[in-house]
Amino acid sequence: MLNLLHVGLGPLGRIMVSDIARRGIATITAAVDIDPALSGKKLSDVVPECGFDCPISPSIERATTLAALGQGSAQRGGATPFDAALLTTSSDLATCAPSLRELCALGLPIVSTCEELLYPWLRHKALADELDALAKRHGARLLGTGVNPGFLMDTLPVAATAVCRAVRSVKVWRIQDATTRRIPFQKKIGAGLDDAAFNAQVQDGSLRHVGLGESIHFIAHYLGFKIDRWEESIEPVKADRDINATIGPIKQGAASGVRQFARAWGRTHPKPETRNPKPDPSPILELTFQAAIGQSDPHDRIVIDGEPPIDLTLKGGVHGDIATSAISLNAIPSLIAAPPGLHTMATIPLVRFVR
Repeated sequence: MLNLLHVGLGPLGRIMVSDIARRGIATITAAVDIDPALSGKKLSDVVPECGFDCPISPSIERATTLAALGQGSAQRGGATPFDAALLTTSSDLATCAPSLRELCALGLPIVSTCEELLYPWLRHKALADELDALAKRHGARLLGTGVNPGFLMDTLPVAATAVCRAVRSVKVWRIQDATTRRIPFQKKIGAGLDDAAFNAQVQDGSLRHVGLGESIHFIAHYLGFKIDRWEESIEPVKADRDINATIGPIKQGAASGVRQFARAWGRTHPKPETRNPKPDPSPILELTFQAAIGQSDPHDRIVIDGEPPIDLTLKGGVHGDIATSAISLNAIPSLIAAPPGLHTMATIPLVRFVR
């Protein structure tokens, strides 16, 4: 059984700890969170159903030291006492970078739910190159994944094109009922805000689904599309009635969630055809993300204009918290089997359900 180092005990991190114990796929031998109120507590004090009695440390260095003392690093040839690490702290790669550097220096396979790590070359090329070099130097492996980004709006659409002999465009919709999602997610989509507060949080960057740009460039990269320009836009989904939500009451007309688009224009082949010099006005890639409390007809849909055409719908949609935990844990064996370096979901062996 794998020994894991778990970094980040927010709501998603706690779901993952519980799932690890429920599935019996690993043992968490050290946990890290910067919240002073958690320091020194046992992990089972915070997630009672997990049964893991390791102490929660305020730093990766402290957790590594305690785990080595507890397990006896000599039994493992003086190496790190962990087989892999999970990082569930932030959507922002720059914020996660110090922790990722520490974990890479330990030579670990690292699965992170950091959304920008799905395809970090879009916004953080220099940092991505640095992490790739660091991972290779220390024999570490690094992967950013999740249900979205990480699967439904990027990896799955690319995989679906495997049966196509031509692809002209890809469109993806993720329409979610956020009623049963964790409260931080409901806050992130602006539920309960009036127009002024919604727009203010959009402007300061605190209200948005992180990852649409990464997803659209992931698809383009692995399908060989050439993006000439791309854009994102965001708007509120308005409540059509008063709603009593977990996050608090939402008045009719206030935001019940967010609707976000990412579109890309360009060419499906790197070299333009001289016989058709004018660009096609239609997007070659179009992603629509909508998450709202009380959302009707939730679903995930992929439409590929290709030969043959593909129209794939997952009725009811995929529950984000359950699926993010599942794919992160299921990816660990595939990442361990991959060579050292910074990876994407397209460069590791196929991720599947593992027991």
